[in-house]
Amino acid sequence: MELTKRQEQIVQIVKNEGPITGSKIAAKLSLIRSTLRPDLTILTRAGILEARPRVGYYYAGKTPNHTAEAIHKINVGDVQSIPVVIRAEATVYDAVVTMFLEDVGTLFVVREAGALEGIISRKDLLKATMGSADIHKMPISIVMTRMPNLITTTPEEPILFAAQKLTGREVDSLPVVRVMQTDDGIEELEVVGRVTKTTITRLFVELGYGSDLVSQD
Repeated sequence: MELTKRQEQIVQIVKNEGPITGSKIAAKLSLIRSTLRPDLTILTRAGILEARPRVGYYYAGKTPNHTAEAIHKINVGDVQSIPVVIRAEATVYDAVVTMFLEDVGTLFVVREAGALEGIISRKDLLKATMGSADIHKMPISIVMTRMPNLITTTPEEPILFAAQKLTGREVDSLPVVRVMQTDDGIEELEVVGRVTKTTITRLFVELGYGSDLVSQD
């Protein structure tokens, strides 16, 4: 497993001063604790460091296992699947039908040319259908979650970081996006894929059994 320069610095600090808390490591590197969280996660899961509650990190010196090493090299683009989208002008009824037919738990709302506008979950649709409003006429814009409250990922992002977003924000799916420029010169996010909890689960299973990666959800 090849470590980044910052990860090597973290390991050296822990070797010299461990056990040491994440906050103290961050202070020594003139960084905030949240910036180091992904690096500390990688180092602990690889077996290089170990952590104990209320004690801190200490050097374990284990040889990284093959699964941890493989995960470290995988990006979102390697495992993303085809996004299930719905146009922004659709109704709640349209969204219910699409979600049922596609057998997914999340729909990505897009404008023309695939620009991301919002996300609709099963919970959003359930709330909408429990009211007295006519879902055949109710626009999905009323119930969807909009920017800047959306959590996204990119094809270049490490899959480990995407998994942390899924678990940290307790969502089932992330849109995979890339920046595109409109004819007016405005930058927007184009939906190019999706990553779900099923994606992550399948990845771990396949790595555990040593099989080839399958990108379909």
